[in-house]
Amino acid sequence: MNTTEVFLIAMLIIFSIPWLVWRVFKTDYFAPLVVVQIVMGIVLGPGVLGHWFPAYYEFVFTPTVVHSLNGIAWWAVMLFVMIAGVELDLGKAWQHRRESGITAGLALGAPLLLGCGAAAVLLGFDGWMGPKAQTWQFVVGIGMACAVTALPILILLMEKLDMLRQPLGQRILRYASLDDIAIWGVLALILMDWSRMGKQLAFLVAFVVLGLAFRRLMAWLDEADRWYVAPIWLALCGLGADWAGLHFMVGAFLAGAIMDGHWFNQEKLDLLRHHVLLVMMPVFFLSTGLRTNWAVGGTEVFAAAALLLVASVAGKLIGVRIAARVLHWAPGDASIIGWLLQTKALIMIIFANILLDKQVITSEAFTALLLMAVASTMLTVPMVEPQMRRSRALAGSAGQST
Repeated sequence: MNTTEVFLIAMLIIFSIPWLVWRVFKTDYFAPLVVVQIVMGIVLGPGVLGHWFPAYYEFVFTPTVVHSLNGIAWWAVMLFVMIAGVELDLGKAWQHRRESGITAGLALGAPLLLGCGAAAVLLGFDGWMGPKAQTWQFVVGIGMACAVTALPILILLMEKLDMLRQPLGQRILRYASLDDIAIWGVLALILMDWSRMGKQLAFLVAFVVLGLAFRRLMAWLDEADRWYVAPIWLALCGLGADWAGLHFMVGAFLAGAIMDGHWFNQEKLDLLRHHVLLVMMPVFFLSTGLRTNWAVGGTEVFAAAALLLVASVAGKLIGVRIAARVLHWAPGDASIIGWLLQTKALIMIIFANILLDKQVITSEAFTALLLMAVASTMLTVPMVEPQMRRSRALAGSAGQST
């Protein structure tokens, strides 16, 4: 077979197997399709099927095919991260800045501290820290990976739970939006390269100057033209950030964050996110799975993933419960908010991909983080849905009594 035919076989595998697993086993309650696609990316990678059926792996995932898949994956994830940046609503966070600042700070700070502690444990063993990492970069990188909240997946899960447009759902979006800003800021700090400081400062100055001009241009354009100009801006920011050594996905987030959500029709923006998830992001999930590695041993990788999962989930729940005490929330809110904010998939995986690209972590540490992200996301709906049902039942009975 020629390269085109093998590439199309790979695409057939990428789109058919996760969908069949999702439909046949009806996993939607605990594992939405995007989570199944991530899991299938791991299964189809070198560590599982590639290990048991090396002939299959060598035939389908040739270097040329993998290179082609990576190109699609890069653009898909840039679009996805840009949309996440556009969807940040910092105006509402500013209106409720005391509550949002306290909650977001504790929800990020507590898992960050526990995650740094978990990273310190991993430092006692070989095979986890990348060859180009300084100790502080590895510790903070792992800690921040434990603190991440995946805003786009959070939106999908809250839509599924029918709470996105409710006051509680809007509160959670405010907290997650502030944490998103902090996450990318910390990532930029981790990636700072003193030997490239001149380039990085030049990029940031150019971004501010061009960003002001870009905002004036977008405000002047009709909405139809804004949809065409946005990808041009995305490519330019990604190129500039990568040239400066900050990674193209940092540029993608900045490209979206500087845009106002009201410039675009919300329904169209939702559709764009849906279509990127449907037709492009599965390629990113598979390319992510191809990077998994179990060389230090499967037991050790699972043990590391369990340690990171405990640090991540416990940190979120502890941080949010402290915020609930300080702000005197209604009973039950802390548990619902804590479990929803620990949703990790996608943004954490993107974050971990960047750490791996920059050799801050090894493939084994990346695999452990990937398993942690999948497990934390799969826990969310089963933990939150019964609590939401009880909360609505109590609200209904209180309404009837009055």
